[in-house]
Amino acid sequence: MTVASHETLTAFERHLRLERGRSENTVRAYVRDIGAFLDAAQVHDEAELAAVGLADLRGWLGAISRRGVARATVARTSASLRTFFRWCEHTGRVPVDPSLRLAAPRRHRTLPGVLAQRSAATLLDVAAVAADDDDPVHVRDRAALELLYATGIRVGELVGLDVDDVDLGARVLRVVGKGDKERRVPFGVPAADAVTQWLDTGRPRLATETSGPALLLGRRGRRADPRQIREVVHQLLAQVPDAPDLGPHGLRHSAATHLLEGGADLRMVQELLGHSSLATTQIYTHVSVDRLKRSFALAHPRA
Repeated sequence: MTVASHETLTAFERHLRLERGRSENTVRAYVRDIGAFLDAAQVHDEAELAAVGLADLRGWLGAISRRGVARATVARTSASLRTFFRWCEHTGRVPVDPSLRLAAPRRHRTLPGVLAQRSAATLLDVAAVAADDDDPVHVRDRAALELLYATGIRVGELVGLDVDDVDLGARVLRVVGKGDKERRVPFGVPAADAVTQWLDTGRPRLATETSGPALLLGRRGRRADPRQIREVVHQLLAQVPDAPDLGPHGLRHSAATHLLEGGADLRMVQELLGHSSLATTQIYTHVSVDRLKRSFALAHPRA
């Protein structure tokens, strides 16, 4: 990659992060997608960038699709290209956006894995039993799992919480989600009890001068990271009979599905999960119907 194309990519990265407020994962993915395209298309300067046409973009999507990459990756690459060239036109780097008629392949809407309600309850019981030993990390783990299931927040949102983001009296979290959008999410008594136990008996034993305001801490007193929480979810789920091997996002899916099964309104679930589009939340209605049909087939004598 030449200096000119590297400078363009750096400016695009800054635009995504500072002006669009995209998450770090999205920024990394979009910059990686565009860097790969610029290398493949041998775009070395702004003159060559301005010469890129719709056929070049379609050719690149076709090329990566023939490599066998996931359909979702092709769809994301298409979104990366559209975002990049729209920005290039806006900043005067290209005279016309060549991606205006670039169609995005539809993603396969696969149903997310979820826990049965009894399995979720067993998982939280396992976490509670583990928290009764003398290890403060196990107390943290119980609080983490209770909050993930009670609120349906993302694991990145969970580890980003500070102590002041938790209102135990009102039982509400202040969550900063994708695009730095803030929302308030309620939680129940079991989660409040688990967080109280963590704040009273667990966190003080791990906190150091470098801990700052982080709610959840690791063994060395630093803010817990998503990888640590993922490992905990997998380890504890392995102790639940017949439960699928899910990560923290599986608890988010489970929370949403169980809310809808309990009669919650779809728009309320959308607000709780922080989805910008109701269409994203609607997949959980399909999960509920799918599980209902399986139960019907097993239970009804004339199914």
